[in-house]
Parts: sequence; C-alpha cells; structure tokens
Amino acid sequence: MTPDEGAPFDVAVIGAGLVGAAIARQLSGYELTTVIIEARDDVGDGTSKANTAILHTGFDATPGTLESRLVRRGYHLLSEYARATGIPVERTGAILVAWDAEQLDALPGLRTKAEQNGYHHCVLLSADEIYRQLPHLGTGALGGLSVPDESITCTWTTNLALATEAVGRGAALLLEHRVIAVEVADDATTLRTTGGDVRARWVINAAGLGGDVIDAMFGHHRFTITPRRGELLVYDKQSRALADKIVLPVPTSRGKGVLISPTIYGNVMLGPTSEDLTDRGDTATSEAGLEFLLGKGRQLMPQLLQEEVTASYAGLRAAGSHPDYLIEIDDAQRYVLVGGIRSTGLTASLAIGEYVDEALRTGGHMTAAARADLPAPPRMPNIGEAFTRPYQDADRIAADPAYGRIVCFCERVTAGEIRDTMRTPIPPRGLNGLRRRTRAQNGRCQGFFCGAEIDELLRTSGRDRT
Repeated sequence: MTPDEGAPFDVAVIGAGLVGAAIARQLSGYELTTVIIEARDDVGDGTSKANTAILHTGFDATPGTLESRLVRRGYHLLSEYARATGIPVERTGAILVAWDAEQLDALPGLRTKAEQNGYHHCVLLSADEIYRQLPHLGTGALGGLSVPDESITCTWTTNLALATEAVGRGAALLLEHRVIAVEVADDATTLRTTGGDVRARWVINAAGLGGDVIDAMFGHHRFTITPRRGELLVYDKQSRALADKIVLPVPTSRGKGVLISPTIYGNVMLGPTSEDLTDRGDTATSEAGLEFLLGKGRQLMPQLLQEEVTASYAGLRAAGSHPDYLIEIDDAQRYVLVGGIRSTGLTASLAIGEYVDEALRTGGHMTAAARADLPAPPRMPNIGEAFTRPYQDADRIAADPAYGRIVCFCERVTAGEIRDTMRTPIPPRGLNGLRRRTRAQNGRCQGFFCGAEIDELLRTSGRDRT
C-alpha cells in the first residue's frame, strides 16, 4: 500500500537487512502504508550478507534473555518459511569440540544451558565418537557435544525472500537513501536522507551497524555499536567430503569462535576472526587474519588446508554494548528501536518481526486490520547445491533452453537464471547483487572466464526490463 499523495507513510523501517526486511514483511500484512529505507543500493548488502548462514537452535543462548526466546521461536518460523519459499536448508547438525580439560568440563554445563533454552537433543560425545563422525578432525580432541538440529541455509536468499514478500504486499523500497537527520513533529517524523525526505507516522530503527547512530538522532544514547570484523576462508567444493557437519568451538565471551562449516553452496568455510574496529565500512581482509585462520585450521582440520581456497572475505558484525537484543518503543516519538541484534539475527529475523508487531498492537500503539488479499509468499530460485539446480532439470531445459546454457561454469549458473533475476521485483543493480542471487562468479575463477559474458547479459537484461 502507498499513501495518498503528500500523506506520510504509516511506518518507515530503516534498514533492508534480514531484520528490517522481516519487520517490513510482517507489518505490510496489515492495512498500513509501509516503506523500507536502505542506505545501500541493494537489500541485504550490509551485515546480513556476511552472516555465517547457520540456522541456530538457540542451544547456547543465555537462558531467559529476549535473544534466547526469539532465536528459539525464529528457528521454527524460518524453517517453515524456507519450506514455503524454497530457501535452501540442510540439517547437517553440529558438534562442539573440546580441545583441553577446561573446555571438556564446560560441556555438561552447555548441555544444561541448552535444556534451559528448551532444546533437549544435545548429547555428550567421547573422543572416539567424535572421530567416528569427524574422521578428518585434527588430533587432540578430548570430547564433544552434538547439536543434531543445527542447520545451514542461504542468508542471501532469505533476505531477498523477506524483502520481496514485503514489496509484494505493497511496501515501498527506497534504496540509496541514507538517513542523515531526523525531525519529529506531532503528525509525522521527517527522515532526511541522501535520496530525499521521507515522512512517516512511526519509525522503526533496524539499521544494524548504524543503529546507535540513528538512535542518537532521536535523542537516545542507550547503546553503542562496535563494528567487529570477521574474516573467513571459503574452500573449494572438492573439500566438502572433509566436513559434512558444523564443527564448533566451545564458545567464549568474545563469541562463538572459529568454526568449520559446510556451506549451502557445496563449499567448506573456515572462520570467522573477531577484530573490533572503528571504521564501520572496513570489510577488507588482512594478512594477519589469514595467518590466524590458517593456524586455527591446522589444529581443527589440517587436511582442509591442503585444499584450494576459492575466496576470502570479511564481514562486519554489530557488536553492541547491551548484552541482549534491545527492542524498545518510544510512544512520544512513535519510534521503535530494534538494536543489538547479533549474528543470531538470521535465525531470529521472523520472530523479531512478529515480536515488534505484537508489541505495537498489544500496547495499543498501532491499530490496523489485517489485509485479506495477501499474495502467496514468493517462490525463490534455488542456489543450494544439495537441491536441483536449473542446469540439472531436463524438463525445464526442454521448455526453455536458456536454462541449459551455462554461463558461469564454476558455479553452473545459466543464462536463464541471470535473465530471470533481472526481471524480479528487486533486481540486482550490479555484479555483487547478481552474485548473491545466482552464485555467478563466486567460484574458483572468480569471474575470470565468464566476466565478459555475464556483464553483457546484465546490460541486455537491464534493457529488456526497461
């Protein structure tokens, strides 16, 4: 729904990452006019794009916290949503590995914590059992804890599905609109952005790394965000047989530590590092980060280091000063803060949208009837390796030969997929967006062989769209 000319939107959601898109999807299910405001040129182009893409059970969250509650709820909501929309999910399971006596002693407590969080499937493992399940693990493991329901998914497809459904329900999406100032008035708040002014009766701050900056524009100083860089190595698909489960360290106060995980795309991932920065845009990889990860890899799975590295990349996590999710409503300013959402935000995203909705409606802050004409959720193109891809689908190729013409041979991306993604409600505006939608140029050659042809397809598809 769009507002009448000159009228403010009912709701403006700042941030088109996983959390912002989930909130917008939820609220656009009502008779409300909703707008998503994003500083970048694509949805999910900030913290969300570099998530480790693990669908968490919430077994190790702090019991009694809002995060624990929403991760647990979000696990089930996102699992159901993935089935409805075609988001790829693989239930690989995870094993926490103890490498010293202190870590071994911590495992029973982690199992108890899982049970306090409502998860009752963790099992303590002997060293022999660990090596039976993970025969390529490095020497020296003393014991472990299995978490059989931990899963891997595609954070890119999830974010795009949520945003696409919000737009399909009538939400407006304004890209390249960075909020630079806020003016609160009696009838509406004006958000001054780099793309022009946006007026809304309610504003929801889901700005991720910029959440504390936006909060300060509303006169609050409730928390601070420290950008925490996490560097990762992605190993070639031939390494997948080495790690068919997520290998987790025993967590510390700094985070979940360095893990080894299969990816939904058929690779194996090693990382992340954890380095606090001051620059909120610094996603460069570093020599120190590479050496650190290689050192960890030698301990965790030395054979992995003999495989080829397909890519290295870095993402920034929003490390907040508040120990829990921070979701608060300011009635006077008609403003909602959704801050302090860490890497569990992927799993919790739909539950966060549900929680914000319930808080606004239960508290009488916002009243609107549910829409009766909601379209079906979008069916997303599969880019998961464990599921049928277009180049493998003989019937699809027979109906449209473009699905049989492979353009990116490393990742088996077809001309039909590139054409299709340019015709979606939220098409990519450049190569990075195309990568996240199709996997094109994400493979071994990083676009060396297919770059020119993909560039031509992007340009011609863009002309076809207009």
